[in-house]
Amino acid sequence: MNDTTETLKYPIGKFKSPKIIGSNDIAEAILILEEFPRRLIHLVEDLTSEQLESSYRPGGWTIRQLIHHIADSHHHSYTRFKWALAEDGPLIKAYQEKEWSNLFDANTAPIILSLNYISALHAKLVYLLRGLSPKDLKKFFIHPEDNLSVTVEENILKYAWHSQHHYAHIEAYLKRES
Repeated sequence: MNDTTETLKYPIGKFKSPKIIGSNDIAEAILILEEFPRRLIHLVEDLTSEQLESSYRPGGWTIRQLIHHIADSHHHSYTRFKWALAEDGPLIKAYQEKEWSNLFDANTAPIILSLNYISALHAKLVYLLRGLSPKDLKKFFIHPEDNLSVTVEENILKYAWHSQHHYAHIEAYLKRES
């Protein structure tokens, strides 16, 4: 993979969790999650059908698929937070995101459906996360694909990154196309 392909695929770099996650890291990530729906809506609300059907990078999803992917992925993440908080180190269910992105709704549904869902979901998520104790942040789930435990605090940072990662995909596409 060349530098250009890597930059298009990971415009803000790959996710790396710090070894020690501080309260400032958590607060900043929660703020990103809180602001993300508004920022995303502002970025995509005036896109044309042609832009929505365009791939954000060669070999990548269309902008429409990407927006629906964000809703699907953040839905799964919210559920994983709840499992980790309510159960003792649960083994979560993975989902096949590439296959989900090929389903009828991801390819044809109006983006407003996912934008509205992301807005509601993030409101619930931020409310939940702001009420967590330090002990809650250390709770975890186990991901079946690599059998690694993921703490609640790591997942908060990961989904703040995920929000910025896909926002950067769309933003970079729009800059290249203007």
